[in-house]
Amino acid sequence: MRILITNDDGIGAEGIRALAQAAMERGHEVLISAPASQCSANSQHITLSHPLMVRQVKWEGAWAFAVEGTPCDCVRLGPFLTENKHFDFCLSGINRGDNTGSAVYYSGTAAAAREAVMTYIPAMAVSIVRGADWDMYLHLARKAVELAEKFQGETMPRFTFINLNAPLLPPEEMKEMVLCPLSKGYFLDTYQRRESPAGQTYYWVEEVDTADLPIEPAEPGTDRFFLQEGHITCSFVGHFGDENGKYAEKMQELLK
Repeated sequence: MRILITNDDGIGAEGIRALAQAAMERGHEVLISAPASQCSANSQHITLSHPLMVRQVKWEGAWAFAVEGTPCDCVRLGPFLTENKHFDFCLSGINRGDNTGSAVYYSGTAAAAREAVMTYIPAMAVSIVRGADWDMYLHLARKAVELAEKFQGETMPRFTFINLNAPLLPPEEMKEMVLCPLSKGYFLDTYQRRESPAGQTYYWVEEVDTADLPIEPAEPGTDRFFLQEGHITCSFVGHFGDENGKYAEKMQELLK
């Protein structure tokens, strides 16, 4: 396969290195188009107001480009970065922090996968709970690439992408992959009112960069519930919401 790899944590992140390594281990051709810096929670944002500056990055075995833009910019630019505009699959991640439930509507990682399927490239967003080490990243990356191979040539509805999440556990302790719907639990973070030295009032989101971001409890049977139980979770997210029910039988067969 010819695989486009991107993320929202920036081109220097461990997760994107793991995905690229896992894909090349399996003999796939890789092109990396990723943000030059951290772009978490950018959702479906694209750049319209200024040029997208791009620089080629040295990467053994792959073409790699750092883009001064958002994850969605990186996906949209991908076909223009080399002469071969065709991609068989897009892998987005591995995100530093899970993207379960309502997080998929804010996540730049998930948005990049959504952008890919909007342009007819099958895609998967891949994330892991914060604090993962290299072995955890690489284990999940290999799982993601193997899953992408299973879906090569499979027709999924346009706007539908795969959302894969892994718990913070050593590879040998991770439980089997579960096909499940997204949790509907919403974030409960608040804003702190502060005052600058010049006397100007401003607000700051509390706990925005911690693994303990307050959120409503996970409903049994949902992605966040199974993730908390130690499972790798797989959800199919579509333009009109959760697609798992429509394709459960087919997906269970492919996930074996």
